[in-house]
Amino acid sequence: MSAADWKQRCETEWGLQGAPMPDAVDWKSVYEAKPLGRNLLKNPAPFGFSKDSPPPEPELPDVPPGGPPRFQPDGDFAGWTTSTEVLPYDTSGIPEGVVVCALPRYSWFTLEQIVDLKAEGLWDELLDTFQPEIIIQDWYEESQLHDTIYQLHVKLLGSDKTTVISEHTANPTEDLSVYSHNWKEVSHVFSNYGPGVRYVHFQHRLKNSFLNDFFPTLFTGSSVIVKPVKSSS
Repeated sequence: MSAADWKQRCETEWGLQGAPMPDAVDWKSVYEAKPLGRNLLKNPAPFGFSKDSPPPEPELPDVPPGGPPRFQPDGDFAGWTTSTEVLPYDTSGIPEGVVVCALPRYSWFTLEQIVDLKAEGLWDELLDTFQPEIIIQDWYEESQLHDTIYQLHVKLLGSDKTTVISEHTANPTEDLSVYSHNWKEVSHVFSNYGPGVRYVHFQHRLKNSFLNDFFPTLFTGSSVIVKPVKSSS
């Protein structure tokens, strides 16, 4: 196929009518990369669960396993950069003079990725002029461990990987008065974010607890998807 044929295939398949499509772009490589409409995050479900099935119920052994405290869950975190922050004991709800034998120890488990939009197949003119919608989605478990168990921070970065062109944060609060154990969705659509976006920095934090045993907050279905839809004015 000729370069013009590859360009036409991209335009037709993704409905890019009206998008800037300069001849200098290698349209065969763009078509093969398929950067539009697919999840650009690697390993979006490292615990192996799907949002289409309920999260697993925690296993409560008859005898606590003992051993040193744990602050990081097990999983295949390939593609993610991870870190752990162990939090101080929270004694705010304990009345003065009350003796407590044990308290849960909480920790934040942070996972992050940086998506290189041009390396994934997108081109300058599309990002700068057309500014396609960038859709963020994530699902976290209602672990009932605390009233704040999940935080999301996504940044659209310039070519230096430092300049923040647009960002979104989410820090939901859980209602612990009613028991619920499902996946909860968090999502955001970036549009009209301005020229210069070349990277997406995706970061979320999940709270874990240790009290005689380790109890994590799970997640699944993390995604960064660029849609072939022009930002609405």
